[in-house]
Amino acid sequence: MLLALAAFPRGRLASQQPAQKEVTLNEAVERALQVQPAMVQARGDQRSAGAAMRSSLGSYLPTVSASGSSQRIGGTRFNSSTNQTLTLPASTAFNGGLSASLVLFDGFSRLADMRSSHASQDAAEAGVVNQRFQVTLQTKQAFYNALATEDLVRVAAAQVRRAEQQLRISVDKLHAGSATRSDSLRSLVDYGNSRIVLLQAQANLETAQANLGRQIGVDALVRAVPDSVLPPLPDTTDLRQSVIANTPQVQQADAQARALGAQVGISRAQYWPTFSVSVGNSYSGSVAPWTSTDGYSSGWRVIFSGQWNLFNGFSREKQLTSAVVARDEAQARAADTRRQVSAQLTQEIAALATAFEKISIAETNVAAATEDLRVQNERYRVGAATILDLLTSQTALTTAEQNLVQVRFDYLIARAQLEAVVGRTL
Repeated sequence: MLLALAAFPRGRLASQQPAQKEVTLNEAVERALQVQPAMVQARGDQRSAGAAMRSSLGSYLPTVSASGSSQRIGGTRFNSSTNQTLTLPASTAFNGGLSASLVLFDGFSRLADMRSSHASQDAAEAGVVNQRFQVTLQTKQAFYNALATEDLVRVAAAQVRRAEQQLRISVDKLHAGSATRSDSLRSLVDYGNSRIVLLQAQANLETAQANLGRQIGVDALVRAVPDSVLPPLPDTTDLRQSVIANTPQVQQADAQARALGAQVGISRAQYWPTFSVSVGNSYSGSVAPWTSTDGYSSGWRVIFSGQWNLFNGFSREKQLTSAVVARDEAQARAADTRRQVSAQLTQEIAALATAFEKISIAETNVAAATEDLRVQNERYRVGAATILDLLTSQTALTTAEQNLVQVRFDYLIARAQLEAVVGRTL
């Protein structure tokens, strides 16, 4: 009867639906960098910053424009002397012109604008690097989570096999009269609980594979292909001194502070006069210019102009104050970013070292729990141990295997988080 209950249809316990696609870590990261909206936005900000830089350079060049028009005039006129309405002959006129203007001096506004654009471009480039490692971190988290949940499915499946084997042993001993009915019932409960754990682990695996698929832009379950070698512990001895000033977060914050500092110069330029020059030439005639330009009249002009805004109701003062406040806030944020990165480095380095040490401890625990279960199995066979001793050893082995999966996952995530902080692969 007990074995009949244990043989109840298992459904998904027997086999797992295969994922539609398999990816390695490098493939997953490469795909995520192409499809993640945050990465697309960062690259767009970089292109916009490049366009702003070209616009700043273009402000030193003259503005050139061309114009042209054609008009045909005709109509009637009343002659009061003869009391007759005369029809005037139609005439056509063509006009064209070419002009150029150049700002000679604008209170150093263009120079400040160029500094601001250059700093914004640096900030955008640092933002792309920072976002690349943030997306890489998110992808590694999804990838390693899929790996860990798949390992937990294997642990749960091994637990089911051990529980099923123990159930058969307890039933055989019950039939032989060397065990009580309570032993077989406890084995049956343990077997049922292990099947429930396996079902939940399989559901978690499908969720993790679906999340990995979303991260890399695939509308299906994606299986993470594990690397056969666990990456070694990187050398972090001189990491703090060499990377704090060069991390993407710090570089981006510093560049943003420089850009807002240049905005102060743009606001101050309003107190200076502006001088400009413009030149132009115009043409007019009665025949189409594409047939002949003979008989066209022309005229040229050169205009020097200056403007000095002496008072505008304290609007300049308001803009200057706002620019100074924004600059001070950006400088404070840049300084705080340095402190934040330093604190994150301390945290991530400690987490990485701790996780690496936990791996060897967890491996030792698995080996010890495996041997303990083997001993308890033999003792139970000969009647020297109770079913409670055996179930306790089985639970200890399952817990040790789950802990080993978790500490390996923690180590890989800690390594990825440290790489995201320093902005380079370790």
